[in-house]
Amino acid sequence: MLTTAIFPGRYVQGEGALAVLGEELARLGARGFAVLDPFAADTLKPEIEAGLAGKVVLASERFGGECSDEEIARLAETAKGSGAEVIAGIGGGKALDTAKAVAHSLGKPVAIVPTIASTDAPTSALSVIYTPDGAFKRYLILPHNPALVLVDTGVIARAPVRFLVAGMGDALSTWFEAEDCRIKRGANMTGRLGPMTAYALARLCYDTLLQFGVLAKAACAQQVVTPALEHIVEANTLLSGLGFESGGLAAAHAIHNGLTVLHETHAYWHGEKVAIGTLALLMLADRPPALIEEVFGFCESVGLPTTLAAIGLGGADDAALMRVAERACAEGETIWNEPHLVNPRRVVAALRAVDAEGARRAKALKLAA
Repeated sequence: MLTTAIFPGRYVQGEGALAVLGEELARLGARGFAVLDPFAADTLKPEIEAGLAGKVVLASERFGGECSDEEIARLAETAKGSGAEVIAGIGGGKALDTAKAVAHSLGKPVAIVPTIASTDAPTSALSVIYTPDGAFKRYLILPHNPALVLVDTGVIARAPVRFLVAGMGDALSTWFEAEDCRIKRGANMTGRLGPMTAYALARLCYDTLLQFGVLAKAACAQQVVTPALEHIVEANTLLSGLGFESGGLAAAHAIHNGLTVLHETHAYWHGEKVAIGTLALLMLADRPPALIEEVFGFCESVGLPTTLAAIGLGGADDAALMRVAERACAEGETIWNEPHLVNPRRVVAALRAVDAEGARRAKALKLAA
């Protein structure tokens, strides 16, 4: 039996990490090309230039907003013309996925510098490709993980709290999906089974969220870096990335992909929709009531959505939810890694059950207050 785990080449995290950007990039090449999301382009350029310290020549281009085939082709053409030896992505998840895809198309190493901790995209050999209007299109499986992931937690702390919380929503799915893959003997992102290391890291991710999530949110609200914030940034970024990629995905991310077919969800972050997918996974997979209670409680404590209304679907009818479910159950989707009976009707039922329980708990909390 073959098991396979994959990891980024180098992971650097801490307050002020941008100060060593040039030192770290120089390991990969003397000339670089950076995909900058709007925040990085408008706010971080002085820090980026100071961190380069003359060690790397870095051209850059502003990211257009969607990780689409069209945007990847546009940026690859510009990067090729710059003579870049290394591609860097600086910004949020879609900008980072785009930079990874650009690097792949050019056969260059990629360095990833997230400015928010909203997804586990930074460490993975994966780009999620969307249509230009934001609907999920496909996964692009890459042959290599990023050569470098550099996370400045001082920058993360300055971002809106919602991003950190969304990252916790994405990370929340990690253990449940990896565990279902372990039980089903479902493939991870390499197409093989994961090793025990991956499942252990996935569990550590979940435990870290429960232990430090509330404290990290409070620190981020004050725009300060604390040990709790460092722990959650690592969970959202590294542990979640390693756990999903080498452990595997199942229903939560498939349901997220289904939710993207409804335009009403496009204003909500990936991790917010994954949180709903995780709660639906718990219902679909008949998890113990005490565990479902624990996960609902965690979501409420940090502000993750627990009802369909919280992701723009308060008025969704069964026909709309069936569209979600049919997309989630498409051939090749990760929902088939579930070790339980799966079909679109059961997915709709799970979403309705989540919505009802979330509404019931919200009402009870309001009455108790």
